[in-house]
Amino acid sequence: MVHKSNRPTVHDMRAMKARAEKISMLYVTTLDEAAAADAAGIHMLSIESRFFTTEMREAAGSCFVQVGLPFGPYGNLVTAEDYLRAAFHFTKLGGDCFYCAASLDIQKALCDNHMPVVAHVGLIPSYVTWTGWRAVGKTATEARAVWDHVKRLEAIGCFGAELEVVPDSLGAAISANTPMIMLGMGAGPGADAQYLFAEDVLGHTDGHRPRHAKTYRNFSAEFARLQAERIAAFREFIADVNAGSYPQTQHNVAMSDTEFTAFKADLGL
Repeated sequence: MVHKSNRPTVHDMRAMKARAEKISMLYVTTLDEAAAADAAGIHMLSIESRFFTTEMREAAGSCFVQVGLPFGPYGNLVTAEDYLRAAFHFTKLGGDCFYCAASLDIQKALCDNHMPVVAHVGLIPSYVTWTGWRAVGKTATEARAVWDHVKRLEAIGCFGAELEVVPDSLGAAISANTPMIMLGMGAGPGADAQYLFAEDVLGHTDGHRPRHAKTYRNFSAEFARLQAERIAAFREFIADVNAGSYPQTQHNVAMSDTEFTAFKADLGL
C-alpha cells in the first residue's frame, strides 16, 4: 500500500513555477537548521547525502528536500549504477529529488528510472577548473553555451537545475523558457528559486563569502561568545578538580556503612 504524504511533490513544485510563485531554498547541514527552515516555512532544502538521515528528514518536516549526490570521488559515486543505488537508498529515507552534476549519460540513467534530477549549470563548482571561480555567461557565446546546456538537460528529462552565478538577464531568460525549475544562486530575481547557504544567512561562513550571499543574523559573534564560555567552563572544572571541590556529595553514589564494612571484612581490609 502506498501511503500519502503531506510533503510537496515534484508535481507541486512544478505547479509553483507555473503560478510564478517564488521558491525559497536553503542549503543546511544540521538538524537544528533543517527544523528551523521547516518552522519558518522555507519551501526547499538542499542536504548533502553525507548529512541526510531519517532524523534529518524528520527535522525537515514539510520542506521539499534535494539530496546532494556528490560528484566522483567526493561521494564514491562514479558509475551510473553507483548513482542509481544511492538515489534509491535516499528515496527510501525520504529524499524528494537528487542533485547530480555527473555526465549527461548518468543524469539520463537517473531520469530514465524516474528519479527527479536537479543538475547544475553556469558556474559548476565540481568543474571549476574549466572556468575559474567567476560568473559564467557574460558574453553572448558563453550565454548560449549555458542555454544549450539547459536544453540538453531538458531533453534527458531533468526536473531542475541549480543556476549559479550567471547574469540576471540570462537567469531570467532561461527560467522563463524552460519547464525545469531553475534554482538560482547568484542568478538574479528572475530565477524560479532563490537559493542560499544557511551559514551565509546566519553569518558564520568559513572562508569566501560570495557576492550573492546576504546575512540576516550574526551567528559568528554568538559562536565566538559560546566558545569563550566553553573554555571558561572547562577551566572552572579543572580548578574544581584540582581543589577537590568536585565531585561533591550530590555527585556521588552512596553505599551504606553496613554494606561497606561487610565488603572490607570479606577482603580482610
